[in-house]
Amino acid sequence: MENFEKTLEEIHILTDRYVLFSEVCALPPDAEVELDLGCGKGGFTAAMAEAFPDRLILAADIMLGRMRKVRKKVVRKEASNVRYLRVDARYLMGICLPDRSIDRVHILCPDPWPKLRHRGHRLLCSDFLMPVNRVLKEGGIFHFATDDPEYMGAVVKLVEESGLFERAGPEAIADVAGFKTEFERDWLAEGKEVPHIAWRALKPVFTGAH
Repeated sequence: MENFEKTLEEIHILTDRYVLFSEVCALPPDAEVELDLGCGKGGFTAAMAEAFPDRLILAADIMLGRMRKVRKKVVRKEASNVRYLRVDARYLMGICLPDRSIDRVHILCPDPWPKLRHRGHRLLCSDFLMPVNRVLKEGGIFHFATDDPEYMGAVVKLVEESGLFERAGPEAIADVAGFKTEFERDWLAEGKEVPHIAWRALKPVFTGAH
């Protein structure tokens, strides 16, 4: 069994410090890059890593314990194309990642914070859509899924009123349709529906220097 220090060597701790992404992970200009944002226990990340060895997979989550589980899953599949990022999502998307660097952003089954007094904690809000658009390559895909119908309705409304995206067809995420997060597997086992929606990033609305 690997020791704790060895595991941490491959997990980039980005929270609570200013760092350019290029300092921790090189993104080749011709690479196809997938970001599993809020990757949880890593079921979706590991499936992508195994299926697409030529793609670079970024697995990001704020919880270090989850990142260690993700790495273990990927190692068991003998994949080497994943970079592990322990980081707050808003910092990663708003500051750290370079402009137009990601082909697809996957946000799957995030906490819906269903109580009215807690909804300010939701990741998907109008202020977060600009960073999603910023990091996606022009025409890149934003892939979202949730088991919570109210949250899905709210996100659809926000995205489609933002002017930053257009709805994409199912072909945009067809290659990952069979991959499930652990949360989605649990909801499906309970008989819940977990719809997936994809949007395509429109013309860049922001240009900055990194």
